[in-house]
Amino acid sequence: MKIGVAGFLHESNTFLGVPTTYEDFVAASLTRGEALVKRWTGAHHELGGFLDVLLEEGVTIAPLLATFAVPSGTIEAAAYERIAGEMLEDLRAALPLDGVLLALHGATVSAEHPDADGELLRRVREVVGPEMPIVTTLDLHANVSPQMIALANATVAYRSNPHLDQRERGREAAGLLLRTLRGEVRPVQALETPPMVIAISKQHTANKPARGLYADLEHVLTWPGILSASVAMGFYYADVEEMGAAFFAVADGDEALARRAARYMARRAWERRAELTAGLPSPEEAVAYALKAERGPVTIMDVGDNVGAGSPANSTVLFDEVLRQKGRNAMVVLYDPVAVDQCLAKGPGQSVRLQVGEKPVVIEGVIRTLSDGHFEERQVRHGGWGACDQGLTAVVETAEEHTVVLTSRRMAPMSLEQVISVGVHPERKKILIAKGVVAPRAAYEPVSAEILLADTPGVTSDNPKHFNYTRRRVPLYPLESADALYAADEKE
Repeated sequence: MKIGVAGFLHESNTFLGVPTTYEDFVAASLTRGEALVKRWTGAHHELGGFLDVLLEEGVTIAPLLATFAVPSGTIEAAAYERIAGEMLEDLRAALPLDGVLLALHGATVSAEHPDADGELLRRVREVVGPEMPIVTTLDLHANVSPQMIALANATVAYRSNPHLDQRERGREAAGLLLRTLRGEVRPVQALETPPMVIAISKQHTANKPARGLYADLEHVLTWPGILSASVAMGFYYADVEEMGAAFFAVADGDEALARRAARYMARRAWERRAELTAGLPSPEEAVAYALKAERGPVTIMDVGDNVGAGSPANSTVLFDEVLRQKGRNAMVVLYDPVAVDQCLAKGPGQSVRLQVGEKPVVIEGVIRTLSDGHFEERQVRHGGWGACDQGLTAVVETAEEHTVVLTSRRMAPMSLEQVISVGVHPERKKILIAKGVVAPRAAYEPVSAEILLADTPGVTSDNPKHFNYTRRRVPLYPLESADALYAADEKE
């Protein structure tokens, strides 16, 4: 057998005004051919899972193109066309193939193609023809379109948030493809998209209420004939028609069974819809609680500035609240290239007075560290990236023992190495401010006495009612009452 391996992953926040460019993908990771195999072999990522299985089974690998960029704004039309064009160029050159493994995100949006994942699948299918098996992987936060399901033979989504099972899901997808090619199974799949949005703050898969969705999924996996099942909680920072929760299943040659499984998971989620809506403490409440806590550190998640969902990484709302309440010994990471340059001009050990962040907060302190910002995470962590680069980085410590880590590149807080590598000891702090929701838990839980989510403003606000949508389907609960629509569908 000869299997094509490719990946194009981006979580696109359409409410962020800064577009994502081709250079953003190159800066994060863009590999072709043998460089793809070298980059992703052994990685805690679905691409690593693909390669694991193919290498173990002695299958010939045709490495095409794999790329991702840090979550950010809509992808520029030219960037999308260039990446898709290069991937298809490599695909045509690799033919003939027996099958394709394709790692997608599911919430990728380009300026010309709101369903960018579906459009890429359409182009791949056009090249390989209707008979060649294609198996795809998706992020748990995918907005899944009917086109995405129709054009793939099987689709597998992560089942963990934080995303710690990416490699496992890649192995599952590769195994499905090989079983299909050997004639052991004939995968068919079905999609169900109830009219509901699941709040990002309720998407921690280890806890209720999200845990119930995955208990239902695990139950479906016990049904005879079911090959795979997935829950996609959706990404409501991408204003697209398919925005919202999705449930899909893969059955062995039985489309009715796949449909029944997808609908079972969807109905059960619909029954819990009220539990899955937003509701968090304010910044003032969150900081006050953390300052009074007997044990620390208390990690406060800055939900509105969630870098993993495309935010700017420069909000000072929570840090300003710490200062206002005269708190001590907090840590915050801010994207602020200008402040980094000012620190570089001064040098380590020097005193500095800076305005930092989007709504500037004035800090006075000593420059403790200057770094190139490169670090490596070797443990299983959300995103499975491994090697990371947050750009030139400066660490400033104030008289109030606040530690302000200033970066010149946006970096989601998926790894404590982000701060450990620049000499910070997060376990010694009273408050840790992390710009995320669920994804940073794998990194921050080991050093935190408690983790608290705060309802901060921004382009990744917890409440979908804060956004002005123009392309999404209507109705969607809780934005509108959708009871009558889904009840009528059930009677059919």
